[in-house]
Amino acid sequence: MKIQDSKALVTGANRGIGREIVLGLLDRGVGTVYCGARKPESLAELVEEYGERVVPLQLDITDEGQVREAAQSVPELDLLINNAGVLHWGSFAEGDLEDIRQDMETNYFGTLRMVRAFLPQLEKSGDAVIVNLHSVVSFGNMAFIGGYSASKAAEHSLTQALRSELGPKGIQVLGVYPGPVDTDMAKELEMDKTPPAQVAQAILDGVEAGKAYTFPDPMAEQVGATWKENPLAVETLFAEMAEM
Repeated sequence: MKIQDSKALVTGANRGIGREIVLGLLDRGVGTVYCGARKPESLAELVEEYGERVVPLQLDITDEGQVREAAQSVPELDLLINNAGVLHWGSFAEGDLEDIRQDMETNYFGTLRMVRAFLPQLEKSGDAVIVNLHSVVSFGNMAFIGGYSASKAAEHSLTQALRSELGPKGIQVLGVYPGPVDTDMAKELEMDKTPPAQVAQAILDGVEAGKAYTFPDPMAEQVGATWKENPLAVETLFAEMAEM
């Protein structure tokens, strides 16, 4: 799709990858970008700089009422980028069950909730795209983030189902599978991390090219290549990493 003059919505738009996606969209000439955040006042700087092209939305994707209100306030939409997510640390055996539940509620059900709410606008677009941000752990579970990994695997399955279901309606559904990114979410990870701006540009390149799978950083490219050749090898790789 062409980003220029389109109408886009980004969840989790106030920081990290989400904020960089918003900036990238603006640089590429987006007409309007709706910026979803739990605290819309955190978007004031963007509104001041870009004016009416940036529209803040109070949006907690786990809140059915807020999602419904947001959908009612967006009359037209061409591009939905489901970026918002959470990550809780812990294994399945020892992690807090409520943390695991929150991972699934946000990363899987939140994404599904957004797609369902904004589907009428996307169907009217004629050239709509949905982008779901996953993770390399969609392809194999890392024990120390067991709940997060499971939620991202579920979201990956959702993306596959939506691609099949919505493709005949003219809606592309794209998946993005980053490795460690230098954001607040990954601050406890002691490994090389990719700048969020670099990831955002790869995502938007993928949108314009219609790439079903985007691996936006070096680790993601490695995992993606391994997964395509031998899915079981990813499981083995992550098990070894968890022991390091």
